[in-house]
Amino acid sequence: MVTSLPPTPPAPTAAAQSTPAQTTKDRLIVALDFPDSATALACVDQLAGTVSWFKVGLELYLASGESVVRELKRRGHSVFLDLKLHDIPNTAAAAVRSLSRLEADLLTVHAAGGRAMLTAAVEAARSLPHPPRLLAVTVLTSVDAASLAETGVPAAPVEQVLRLARLAAECGIDGMVCSPAEAAALHSALPKALLVTPGIRPAGADAGDQKRIATPQFALAAGANMLVIGRPITAAPDPKAAAQAILSDMAKSNPTR
Repeated sequence: MVTSLPPTPPAPTAAAQSTPAQTTKDRLIVALDFPDSATALACVDQLAGTVSWFKVGLELYLASGESVVRELKRRGHSVFLDLKLHDIPNTAAAAVRSLSRLEADLLTVHAAGGRAMLTAAVEAARSLPHPPRLLAVTVLTSVDAASLAETGVPAAPVEQVLRLARLAAECGIDGMVCSPAEAAALHSALPKALLVTPGIRPAGADAGDQKRIATPQFALAAGANMLVIGRPITAAPDPKAAAQAILSDMAKSNPTR
């Protein structure tokens, strides 16, 4: 269950809303975490007219390859290609160039790859005629302080998120992927960064394997620009109704949208 949320943060300033997203609908990304393209596209059909952004992650991409991304683009949708690139600089840059043929709108790289890798990815993207916006993954939403400590990072998640986000911003990365718990701190530190926030669960929803989570309203109030929501929509008895209910709640928390 979604419990023990931090205090409600102040509403985002105008700078937090100066992103390409112009409507509530454009701020919702539905995660297509499915094992095959047929199931994923069936879900997309169910959400037709309600959702315009979809996330293709590692599972679906490895199962279906570029075809599912191409089909989403053919249907007029925006695509968040969440592959979390993390390799030596030359390989990361080559991957950005190779993936550019799919014309994804957002593409993730791991901030932990370091300055050289992040800079190489940015330079590769800037060399393209239609570059994706690059997002740096900071600390996964399934990771808490104990998990960080096990990997040799003694800092609290928010400290590590800020450290990696500042590094990514210095390298020219467009935005960050962060949990709702760090959105307010990131917005304060990097007000121009696009903040894309997974780990979103409507009130009363099961947390699943996520550890740093919050409701859509909390995340938007914290300064998140876009929300990534999967199972609460895709596993619902009526995915379209679930998405519409979430969009309605999002609109109430952001009346200017």
